[in-house]
Amino acid sequence: IKAPIAVLRVLTQREDTKENQEMRSELFRIEQYVDMALCYARLGKDASDLVLQEYALDTIIRKAIRKYAGQFIRKKIRLVYSGTDERALTDEKWLGFVIGQLLSNALKYTKKGKISIYMRAEEPHTLVIQDTGIGIRQEDLPRVFEKGFTGYNGREEGRSTGIGLYLSGKIMKKLDHGIRIESELGKGTRVFLELGRKKMDLY
Repeated sequence: IKAPIAVLRVLTQREDTKENQEMRSELFRIEQYVDMALCYARLGKDASDLVLQEYALDTIIRKAIRKYAGQFIRKKIRLVYSGTDERALTDEKWLGFVIGQLLSNALKYTKKGKISIYMRAEEPHTLVIQDTGIGIRQEDLPRVFEKGFTGYNGREEGRSTGIGLYLSGKIMKKLDHGIRIESELGKGTRVFLELGRKKMDLY
């Protein structure tokens, strides 16, 4: 599926018309769903393709940001990220997928304002992705990592699969990291990625 998606993207880039811009946006969404399906299949088979080593977190974050740069521009959402010197013992591909899913969700539910990415000073090795979006109802928060759960926002938007956060939770557990969400309806959401682990976990 990825090959024809790439070809279509090249074809739509020949002319920068409004129609082609919309087509590229829809192709991006298709590619997201393909990535989610592949990730779901790998996790379902308990595939052991983790490459655990120490990575510069900044590199993983910036790669995810570049992937969604067009969506930030299209929706006129401001990104606030000043970089980090943090290093994490993790898997670059899997953690990158999680950060991408969180950015995708933040963009989907933020109509105006900004999305901020930063290290939480009060908690060592904790990355925060914060948005000024519509927020999540308190009664939905305990279930957001359940498979297929879309909650009130998902039903209202009509575009939620209920798979993105489920996969993110499974991946973070597989990586021996933590993930939790705080949110206030109408004010935004904060997702905390707890990336601390010990080197002895490699053995």
